[in-house]
Amino acid sequence: MALWGGRFESGASSMFKQVNDSLPFDQVMASQDIQGSISWSRALAKAGVLTEDEQQQLESALSELKAKADAGELDFAASSEEDIHSFVEAALIDKLGDIGRKLHTGRSRNDQVATDFRLWVREHITSLHADVLAVIKSLLNAASRHQEAIIPGYTHLQRAQPIHFAHWCLAYVEMFKRDLSRLDDLKVRMNQCPLGSGALAGTTFPVDRHAIAEELGFDSPCLNSLDAVSDRDFVLELLFVASTSMMHLSRVAEDMIFYNSGEAGFLQLGDSVTSGSSLMPQKKNPDALELMRGKCGRVFGSLQSLLVTMKGLPLAYNKDMQEDKEGAIDTVNQWHICLCIATEVLDSLQLNEARCREAAAQGFSNATELADYLVGKGVPFRTGHDIAGRVVLQAIDKGCAIEDLPLSDLQAISDKIEEDVYPVLQLEFGVNQRNILGGTSKETVTKALYQELENLDKQG
Repeated sequence: MALWGGRFESGASSMFKQVNDSLPFDQVMASQDIQGSISWSRALAKAGVLTEDEQQQLESALSELKAKADAGELDFAASSEEDIHSFVEAALIDKLGDIGRKLHTGRSRNDQVATDFRLWVREHITSLHADVLAVIKSLLNAASRHQEAIIPGYTHLQRAQPIHFAHWCLAYVEMFKRDLSRLDDLKVRMNQCPLGSGALAGTTFPVDRHAIAEELGFDSPCLNSLDAVSDRDFVLELLFVASTSMMHLSRVAEDMIFYNSGEAGFLQLGDSVTSGSSLMPQKKNPDALELMRGKCGRVFGSLQSLLVTMKGLPLAYNKDMQEDKEGAIDTVNQWHICLCIATEVLDSLQLNEARCREAAAQGFSNATELADYLVGKGVPFRTGHDIAGRVVLQAIDKGCAIEDLPLSDLQAISDKIEEDVYPVLQLEFGVNQRNILGGTSKETVTKALYQELENLDKQG
């Protein structure tokens, strides 16, 4: 049953139906469509369009249909309806006859779909918020399991300065906390109700849009009917938040793929998140992490696709906007899967603390400590930097670490270097000297870790 067929003498071609019909994907909004229809029936009754008995019959039938939708008992595959709106209306007409035909009074699919989609997005914001929190929890648990572990810190993928492994975990906690805040911001901005905006100009029936909005859990109705039916900013924001969070997941994956490599050997991943080779029996591949990294392009593509779709559209609704759903539905699904996989990977990792420590002590990562030591001796930092660089060259020439050079060799480069330099060059000294807010010292990291655990506990 097409909702627009009155002035057409023939039906749509099979090819047109393939490109036009959205039921194969907008069926995911069945529950939201029914929820909005129940509110609309109540608004029509208050406006005197429906009798109390008609409204009760409609609500009863819609509630019965919603129960089936929630239980997964609706057979969408057997339906020839164009979209979820016509599917629901056809079910009502089949059950109630002409009473079912009254429900769409004063309503357009334009404000209907905009309302359905906002309800759907809002519901998934809640579930995705929980998914991101789970990743944060897994990062904090990994940090807690290895509070003493020291790993190499990198810039340009070159060993730079040693850091606590927990500091690495907490860096990603900060990223995912920003993802949570973006989800929260999105929920505030998108929580306005389009219903009652009609096709583009509002409705002639005196429905109470504030009451509709409140009943559906919105903060307010949309204030402009043109904007209400043509706005897809909330979908773009969802796709942007997802893309940013997927980028964070990809960076986690990239780090851990390297840490898991034979060249680094910092950690091992559990069997449940790795796979083997069909040819090489010794392989244990970090496929879960690679898939997380790989799915970023898919999510980024959905954001770019909708931006390109929306950029040239005139007000108000255009059928191009039907392209908003498949990418968003897929993105939510992929983001959810990747967040869940990330928690499994983090929960499964086993850190090789001895190997991490060995690597952190290599690469002359204590050269900065030597420069800072010289500053303490009254040497300007730039001069101390040059001296430390010459010491590194000396250590390279002798094939040893800086701390293994004899004092005579060090003093031949600078007479400011004394016996008290050797404690400064030890691994823990450099790490724990960075005892400043945001730094990697044991004291700072421990304090930050317990603060985050406390915050997580408050959020349930």
